[in-house]
Amino acid sequence: MEKYGFLRNAQIVILGICFVVAAIGSAVALTDGLVKFKKASAEVINVTGSAEKKIVSDYAVWTASFSARDPQLKDAFVKVKEDTAKVRAYLASKRVKEDELIVSQVTTVITYKKNEKGADTNVIETYLVDQGIEVRSADTKKVTAVSRESTELIEQGIQFVSDAPRYLYTKLSELKLDMLAAASADAKERAVRIASASGNKVGRIRSANMGVFQITPVNSNDVSAWGENDTSSLEKKVFAVVHADFAITE
Repeated sequence: MEKYGFLRNAQIVILGICFVVAAIGSAVALTDGLVKFKKASAEVINVTGSAEKKIVSDYAVWTASFSARDPQLKDAFVKVKEDTAKVRAYLASKRVKEDELIVSQVTTVITYKKNEKGADTNVIETYLVDQGIEVRSADTKKVTAVSRESTELIEQGIQFVSDAPRYLYTKLSELKLDMLAAASADAKERAVRIASASGNKVGRIRSANMGVFQITPVNSNDVSAWGENDTSSLEKKVFAVVHADFAITE
């Protein structure tokens, strides 16, 4: 009986040792797996991709104004009204359509006479009546030509002041998506080349964020952290940047 009891106790001890060994082995395997997972999670490559494209503006906005000054408000207003008719006729001769022309409300500025100390008095000296106009058109060449030739109105006795046209691109939302996609593809290509140089492969993208997005004149090298949106040039250069993190695998 003592012999059987001894054997039973020995079996229990051996079984207990097996459980302990198995537990330790499982813990080691689990720990090793966690370490590899954390290591793989931590191994990422950060790259910056960019894309550039030249575009031509498809919309133009041109503003100008003309005015008349007179001691009598009525006379100044009549002069501006007559000039408005002349400006309309001139623009029509340049193929500017009525639905492309916006004539704003007139504004009036009163100038007072000065006293001997240079301060304003209550006596009105003149009235300055100003009329603004704006031309908006998809025909950018026409708007450019009109803005350059509009000084001809001065020869008609009109106090005409012209601003430089502003050139816009109406499909900017679609272009922005295309440019960001191209910049992301460039970032992926950069990551692949860097990883392959060290014998690794690029896995899934972990994170991405948009960098600078700017529109500048074609020959400009200006860069702004906040981005640029040029409206002074007909031909433009669009530049987009994307920052991305990719997983690295062996």
